[in-house]
Amino acid sequence: MAARRGTATKSKRKSASKAKTLSSARANKLAAFGFTGFLVLMAGAAAIALDLPAKAAFFAGEAVGSAGFRVDGYQIVGLKQMDRKLVDAVVIDELRRAAAAAGKTKPAQPLVDVTRIRERLLRFGWVQDARVSRRLPDTLVIDIVERTPSALWQDRQRLALIDSDGVVLDRVKIDNMPDLPLVIGPGANARAGQLKAILADAPAMQAQLASATWVGGRRWDLSFQSGEIVALPEGEQAARAAITKFAKVDQSNGLLGRGLVRFDLRVPGKMIVRLPRAPGEPIQPELTQTVEG
Repeated sequence: MAARRGTATKSKRKSASKAKTLSSARANKLAAFGFTGFLVLMAGAAAIALDLPAKAAFFAGEAVGSAGFRVDGYQIVGLKQMDRKLVDAVVIDELRRAAAAAGKTKPAQPLVDVTRIRERLLRFGWVQDARVSRRLPDTLVIDIVERTPSALWQDRQRLALIDSDGVVLDRVKIDNMPDLPLVIGPGANARAGQLKAILADAPAMQAQLASATWVGGRRWDLSFQSGEIVALPEGEQAARAAITKFAKVDQSNGLLGRGLVRFDLRVPGKMIVRLPRAPGEPIQPELTQTVEG
């Protein structure tokens, strides 16, 4: 019995020793790999920092790839409305370029130009900002910040989505128009923010607005869902004051929805009203009303 116990004890000790040896060997191997990778990364960083010739930097980058740091995939985050295919095309093009330069199927991490990817993405109207980062050992992360559509812009029979700064995001088909305010005319997109400020104190007018036309590069004509046109004066402050007064008069007297054609607010303190007429009827003089307040 004692002999058996001794044999069993020796066997356990031998197994434990063998496991310890294997674990130690694995740890040493991983440590050596990590240290080698660290040295290669440092060499690559030094090459860039010291502005060594492009060939030296290339070989340093490829050495990093040989140490196991090659791009095997990428992740895109932040996309909501932009077509993902546009982003895919930019990223894949850069990965292929970097891989072809080294004669490899997968590019080394340092040889992928993340700055170039970002600059190309920023050319798209949808992209307000883009961040491209490396997630070691083998992944790129593309983080997109999209612009928010705020209006539709019609110019020369073409429709486009724009944001609050007037940046064109994308073209829109007439049969697929989203429910957004419509601004019309050359340069109207750049004035969309101004229009929003003009209507800020007249939310009831904004809710009934069908479209706004930028006239002569100077002022706005507002078209309402009930068919009337309101001509605003030049200048943001004057236009804001005029539409605010008009909204108050409309609330008390119901100007919109009565079949009137046009309200001209370009003369300070006055409102010139154009009445409808049937075909063949003589043209009636426009009515002028003094607007108080």
